[in-house]
Amino acid sequence: MPPRYFNKVGSVGQDIVLFRVTWCGMHLSKKCSAFRVVLSALLLVALLQLLYLSFLTKFQSKQQQQQQHQRYRYPEPLGGSGPGSAAHSEKNSRKERLRYSLSSGGIFDQSGQYRVYKNLIQKDFASKPGTNVLTLVTHTSMNNLHHLQDLVERWRNPLSVAIFAHGQDVKLATALVYALGALCPRVQTLVDFHLVCLSGETASFPEDDHRHFAGLDDCAAVFSRLEAHKDRYRNYAMGADVPYPNNLLRNVARGGTESSFILVIDIDMMPAADLHQQFVAMVGRRQLAPDQVFVLPAFEIRHTRKIPASKAELVQLYQVGEVRPFYEELCPRCQAPTNYSQWVNSHLRDTSGGLQVAYTLTWVDPWEPFYIGPRNVPLYDENFKQYGFNRISQACELHVAGYEFSVLSSAFLVHRGFKIQGEFHARKDEENRRNRLLFRTFKEALKNKYPTSSRRC
Repeated sequence: MPPRYFNKVGSVGQDIVLFRVTWCGMHLSKKCSAFRVVLSALLLVALLQLLYLSFLTKFQSKQQQQQQHQRYRYPEPLGGSGPGSAAHSEKNSRKERLRYSLSSGGIFDQSGQYRVYKNLIQKDFASKPGTNVLTLVTHTSMNNLHHLQDLVERWRNPLSVAIFAHGQDVKLATALVYALGALCPRVQTLVDFHLVCLSGETASFPEDDHRHFAGLDDCAAVFSRLEAHKDRYRNYAMGADVPYPNNLLRNVARGGTESSFILVIDIDMMPAADLHQQFVAMVGRRQLAPDQVFVLPAFEIRHTRKIPASKAELVQLYQVGEVRPFYEELCPRCQAPTNYSQWVNSHLRDTSGGLQVAYTLTWVDPWEPFYIGPRNVPLYDENFKQYGFNRISQACELHVAGYEFSVLSSAFLVHRGFKIQGEFHARKDEENRRNRLLFRTFKEALKNKYPTSSRRC
């Protein structure tokens, strides 16, 4: 019988494989055996399997690439740029940096009560002369973060901001911090953000939760969203079991800067317009003592008034009662040692035109000044939470550690609105009593911490 031929053409361009099977009679020969027939069949099956696996691998790889692209695609409200644009690439990079910062799970504070995420998205600030001299450090919950808009516009230099978020605000904070960095050029270049939440909570980027991004087409829209959030609660009234860790937040924000000097303020305060420029110039003119801090007199202004930019503007408002010393109604003793009368009158004798030390003071209880100091000044004691003694305790330690308090001639801070009795949360007095007891313990501990110091609080 003539031989039979079976032809098989490979789908990936292999040469035609010819299988020749010769009919065998009753007798078996070396060239025609059942073994060779079976072996040829097995080789054919193996070849078909290899071709199938090759096709399946390519198909799965293509699917994974499509899924990966979809996973890292940005929510549409945050920009209309096409996927191939430079803007889209930058947003992708920014989001990945945020995802990386959150992926660590943060670190716990010393008490184990809070989780800290440092440097969510680092600023893109180009290094220029003087930019590493002074950083403004501040803290806030989500209901006060809207103040950042005016603060950035006034300061226009590096800032480090620590945000405390709780519950649903944790996800909102990550979404809006990303939006601020993506849509607000000045925030993008100037601000480092840090996030603190309760230890039982974790932060993650809201991948598929587009409601956080709905309508966020530009920087103004982001701050409008924050403005709408401002009346949800007060910092110190976030819940019975949710203490606001103000001193922890201050330390976290401080740790996010490498500047030689820091200015720690509350986010609803505003510095003099040219403070950064004037302080950098002063540092360049004189040698500063390492144990010296520079006090900025703090004031309050009526809500209806515009924040003054210069000392001349502030003094004019001060003289007609539209501006008054900070905490004048609630705790006049807390700021009285600043000696506001001397500072206001020194304006008449300041003829140099530049920032300088007007006079130097010794700390007295219960003074809690705002100041510019070296970045290595003692940290704030993180045991103080909620209302009372959180800043007094740190000023007290500066005094025991040997620091001098020098009041600057034309630098100042202004708080938005008069602080009045009755506007605080219900548990204010209870928290103040608890922290007063803690302050007594704190002062005793300073004796051991600074055994050679003759100063006491």
